[in-house]
Formats: sequence, C-alpha cells, structure tokens
Amino acid sequence: MAEEQEETGGSGVASRTFRALVESADRKFARVRDLPAYGRGHAHYFQKVFKAYMRLWKYQQENRSDLVAAGLNRWEIGEIASRIGQLYFNQYMRTSEARFLVEAYVFYEAILRRRYFDGANAKDLGVRFKELRFYARFLLVSLILNRHEMVQLLVERFRAVVDDSKSKFREASFKEWKLVVQEIVRFMEIETAYKSSRPVRYCALFDSHPASRPYVARFHAKKVLKFKNAILTSYHRNEVKFAELTLDTHRMLQFLEWESSGSFYQKQTVESVYPNFPVAPQENGSAVDHSEASGLIDINLAADLIDPTLPPNPRKAVLYRPSVTQLLAVMATICEELPPESVMLIYLSASGKSSQGTVSRMDGPDGSRRSSKGKAVSGSLREQNNSRAENLSNGKAEASDYYSDYLWLGPRSNGGTNILHPGDIIPFTRKPLFLIIDSDNSHAFKAERGEPVALLLSPLRPSFKNASFVNSAIHSGSQFTFFLTSPLQAFCQMVDHNTSDVDTDDYNNAEETLATAFSQWEVILCTSRNLDLVWAQVMLDPFLRRLILRFIFCRSVLLFFSPPGHIEECAPACVPQLPVSVSAGSEVVRSAVLRLANQLNVAGSFHFNNTC
Repeated sequence: MAEEQEETGGSGVASRTFRALVESADRKFARVRDLPAYGRGHAHYFQKVFKAYMRLWKYQQENRSDLVAAGLNRWEIGEIASRIGQLYFNQYMRTSEARFLVEAYVFYEAILRRRYFDGANAKDLGVRFKELRFYARFLLVSLILNRHEMVQLLVERFRAVVDDSKSKFREASFKEWKLVVQEIVRFMEIETAYKSSRPVRYCALFDSHPASRPYVARFHAKKVLKFKNAILTSYHRNEVKFAELTLDTHRMLQFLEWESSGSFYQKQTVESVYPNFPVAPQENGSAVDHSEASGLIDINLAADLIDPTLPPNPRKAVLYRPSVTQLLAVMATICEELPPESVMLIYLSASGKSSQGTVSRMDGPDGSRRSSKGKAVSGSLREQNNSRAENLSNGKAEASDYYSDYLWLGPRSNGGTNILHPGDIIPFTRKPLFLIIDSDNSHAFKAERGEPVALLLSPLRPSFKNASFVNSAIHSGSQFTFFLTSPLQAFCQMVDHNTSDVDTDDYNNAEETLATAFSQWEVILCTSRNLDLVWAQVMLDPFLRRLILRFIFCRSVLLFFSPPGHIEECAPACVPQLPVSVSAGSEVVRSAVLRLANQLNVAGSFHFNNTC
C-alpha cells in the first residue's frame, strides 16, 4: 500500500509540474503569436518561448513513466511538438532564415511518423481540431519547401481525417476544413501543371552564369545598394491561395531565397538527422513511444541541415490581404529600419481602376476585345486614354493622376480603406525602392514623383494562345509574376505548350538556351555606358539582377506574341528605361526568343515582324 501511495504521489507531482510548465509555455506562445510579422526587436521574446518549450519537452522526457501513469496522452506530446513546429515556422516568416523552416519541417515530419495523433480520443472534438490544425500547418511548410510528394501524402490523410470527423462529430461543422482541402488541391494542380527542371529559388548552379560572371565581378557603379528587405502582398477575387499564402506571393517568396545545394529535405529523413528521435515501432498495430533524450529542441541543430556557404535570405514581410493603412504602416516600419545603402523591394499584385473609369480588358488570341462596358463608352474613352498614356510615358503626369488611379487591396465594398493610390508610395521614395506592380492598372505608376525608383510594371492584360486562359488568368496566378519567377514555364503556358509531352532533353535544351541568353544580356548590362544609375546601383545583387534579366525576356516575348495594334497594353514596362541594346526588339534579345520558339516548335504563334 505504501509503495502504491508513493507511486501515486510521484505521478501526481510530475503531472502538476508538467501542467504548470504547459500553461507557462502556452502563455509565452500566445504573446509571440500576436506579435507583428515584420520589424525587428522581437528576438528576445522568441528566445524566451523557445526556452519554455525546451524545458517542457525535456521534463516530459525525463518523467515520461510518471506522466503516463498519471494519464498523459500521446496526442498531448504531439501538440507540444506541433507548437514548437509552429514557433519555428512563425520565426521563419519573420526572419526568412531557412534554418527555421527546416526545423519546422523536421518537427512536423516527426509528429507524422511517430503517429502522435493516431488513436486519440475519438470523442474529443478539441483533440480532433488540434489534429486538423497540425495537418494544415505541415502542409504549408511542405509547400514552401517544395516537398510535393509529402504534400500529396498529407492531402490524402488530411482529407481522410476531415471525412472521418464529419461522420463522428455530426453536431459540429467541418465546412471550413473541407474548404482548406479544396484550397490545397487547387493550389497543387496549378503549381505542378508545368514541368520544372530548375528551382524557383536562386541556385548558383543555374542562375550564376560562368561566361558573364567576370563581367559582374568587375562591374562598378557610383553607388551600390544592398538588398535586404522586401514586402510581398497580393489581392484578387477568387485568387489561388492556401491558408494565408496566395499563389503569387508564394512564387515571389521562393524567388527571393537561396536554394541550398544540399537540398537536405530531399535526401535526409528524421532518423538520419536526429538518431535519438526514433520512429515508434509497431506493437499490435499501435505505436509505442520510447523516452530518450533527443535534444530535439536545440535550435542550433538546424545548422547541420542547411548550406553554410549561402548568404542570408532577404527578410520578407508577406502580408495577407492587408488594409492600405496596414500596408503603409509596414512600409514605414521597414523603411525606418532599413540599413544605410540598402534597397527595399515592394511587390504588389492587385486589380486596379484608372481615372477614366475603364475596366480590365481581355483580348482573345485574334485580338478581339471584350469589356464589361459598351463599345460606345470604350470608343469615347480611347482618345482620352491615349493622351493620358502619352503624358505618363513622357513623365508629364498631373498631380491628380496620383490619386485618381488606384489598386484594390481588398473587397470593393470596404471602399477607401482598400484603395492604394500611386501617390501613397511617394513618401517612401526617400529610401531606395525596387517596385514591382502586377496589375491591370500598373501603368498608372509610371509617372515619376519623389526620388527615382526602379519600377517593373506588368502588362495591362495577360496574353494567351488558349482563350480559356484569358478569362481564368487571375484564377491560375499572374502571368507577369509567373514570367519573373519561372520564365520557361510561363512561356509554355502562354503558347499552350504541354510540357509533359516535351522530351526531358529537349526541355533541358530550352532551359540552356534561356540561360545562354541571360548570360549575354548580363554582359551587355554590365558593360553598357547607358545604364541608368537606378539600375546600376542594384546590378550587383543576384536577386534583383535576375529580376531585370527575366523582365527583359518577358517584355520581348509578349511584344512578339501580341497581335499587331495591341502591343502597348500587352507588354510590360520599366522605369527608368533600360539600355536600347537590350530593348524588346534588339537583335540580341529577339534572336533568343526566336531560337527558343523554334526549339519548342511554336514560332508560328509569334509576330516577329512587330516593332517596338
């Protein structure tokens, strides 16, 4: 009897201590979860919460037998590990440090492989919601890491859990979770629609060209800016998204990161990285847990999983459907913290409205125009728009142009809180900016006010050989963003070329043709005497240089693909102008596009007699 009381007493003390540690860690977690996902100065909060969860994890390991005797469930351990994974992911989103994303993946994969949520109380709705949240978070991490095989596995299990929940918890609604399943399925259908042999992230093997590397190394500008911060946001009705990550911001997020040459997440498993964190063996069909000191919470372990030779990723603030005031507040905060001699990239993808009241127009492959307004209205506005476009191209915009044109960053029912005017950007031009506007009203930003900034502006409408793509362009991601992040895939989508039917060698040859062209244009830019300082001061940054090169390609492709008479609205623009030697119709650029079109047997879709 005395021995039983002693065991009960030991279990009781362990349980009370464990619960106290859980409550303490959860309170700290709630504080950091509500911190803004931008700005500096929050690191000490994360250190505190990490230490709290390290203490909790270590305690449950060292006292596992007493805790199990007191009624500890496996799903409770899984929930702690899930919280730690969530912490790492949140820290990645705040800092863009790859090691945090890696750690989040390792934690989530361990939860899945050890089946922490399997066998949980089938009648506990709260536990089921914890399991569903785990799957949704693991899906997001796997998506960003391009672990497509893992995503497919998780989708199958996630769907099964949702279906099981609907049958077991009839009193609860799982419509939102069903929508989450539909979101990730739709996202992956578009993300994997076109063959890709090269990563979206910057890979030195593919994106640093040996022939032009010496010219880049010798390049000298009066002023050189470092790229360290970016703001990414998009809003379109019914745009493709998963959780709070839209397809367009997902592509730009990856584009602005380094690709690890080791690609750890494709080669290593939890067991090879954490030998003391074993997958539970099976006994009678159920997982058995073994308590061993794993050191899993040590945040320094991620150093073994990433390429130490890579520079840090630019810090990115990914904003999901912010109000305009929120966007401007983030811009102000980052501008204030921007280090000297640095440039900030701002990426905005949204629908717009011009001062003349025009709406988005879509052209079919034959050049026929469809508009929600009548032909009479369109005709009466054409002359006004042409005059205004001429003023913009000459930099002669009136002050009213800055506030009569705008982008929609949210539902139109909310009115002014979701309207971003070109003039709203002017105060931030006191700091160097690299601005990408992907909108059907992007050219409203052409007018120069304030300090000169680098501007890449999308076409006013997308161009596709397949007319069905025209009407669903927003629902499959922005064409301009696709060209900037995956140029060959975007090219194939535009000409309706099914990459699954292309021989692997032929596809790789097309990639090499594009890489050779980029290398040639890189040499021209680095040796040009007419390169504007706005571009020259960012040429040494590999991410921004890659953006410029892909813009040159996109501009030329769309110029020659556009039906005659529709070139201006179908082609992107840049401010200030790049050298004429790399203009859309220059021989060195035109010949590269022609060569690529011939390789893929789609030259008949182009109008190579078009002129700029």
